[in-house]
Amino acid sequence: MAEYSLVKKGKLSLKGVKDSKKKSKNKRKRTADEMSGVYDEDALKHGGWWKINDFNEIVGNVAIEIGDCCYLQSIDNGHFTLGPPRDVGDEPDPAEVFAAVRVSDTKIALKSGYGKFVSIDHNGVVLGISDAIGARESWEPIFQDGQLALLSFNNCFLSINDDCDAVAVNRTAGPGERIAIRSSAVKENARIKEIPLEERGDVKDTELNYVKKFQSFQDKKIRLNKIAEDLGEAKQQGHLHETLLDRREKMKADRHCK
Repeated sequence: MAEYSLVKKGKLSLKGVKDSKKKSKNKRKRTADEMSGVYDEDALKHGGWWKINDFNEIVGNVAIEIGDCCYLQSIDNGHFTLGPPRDVGDEPDPAEVFAAVRVSDTKIALKSGYGKFVSIDHNGVVLGISDAIGARESWEPIFQDGQLALLSFNNCFLSINDDCDAVAVNRTAGPGERIAIRSSAVKENARIKEIPLEERGDVKDTELNYVKKFQSFQDKKIRLNKIAEDLGEAKQQGHLHETLLDRREKMKADRHCK
C-alpha cells in the first residue's frame, strides 16, 4: 500500500471533457463589468466613471470633469484647483471625488474628501471649509441641450480661472463653464440586463412575449387568454411564471404545458 502514497493526487480528468472552470471565471467577470455600468467607450475612457445626464442620477460619489479627463480637485488648504489630465482609462484621484447630497428637487451639496462642503465666498472663490449645508453650499446643476453647468449661490457658474483656481464669477454659461459630472455608481438602467428579454415591459407585454415563445397554432395566429386576472399582483407575489403557464395551459397549445 505504500506505493499508493507516491501517487500524485488531483482532480479526475476524463478524456473529451473540457474544464469549464476558466469559462465560469470569465463569465463572472463579464457580469461584474455589466453591473458596474462599464458599457460605453466614454465610461471606459474615464475608468468606469459614466457621464450623468439627469439630476436624479446625481447620488453618492461623483467627480466633476472640467475639460477632457481633468477633474476638480480639493486641496488641504480649503481651496480647489483643476487636477492634472488623467490617462485614458484612469479613474479620478481620491482628492477629485465628492459625495453628492440631495438638498432639494433641483439642488445638491458636495462634500470633499476632507469632510467639508463646497461653498463660495463673497468674491466668488470656491472654498471647502463648511461643516454644514446652507444656502452658500447649495449648487444647482443646469442641464440644457446635452450640456451641463453648475450654478452657485451667487447665480454664477462654476469655472476655472487663469490661475487654475475654482471660482464662480460668470453669470452666463460659456465653454469655460461647461462641465460633466461623473459617477461610478451602478446605473439604474444597467440592472435591466438582469431581466429576461421576455419580461421587459408591462405584464401584458410579458404575456405576449411568452406566448410568442412557447405557443404555436396551426393558423399561425397569436391567441391570448382573455380571462381577466391580476398579473401585476401575481408578479409582486413572485408567481408570475406559474400564472402565465396556467393561462397558456388553458389555451391547449403550449409545448411546455402538462
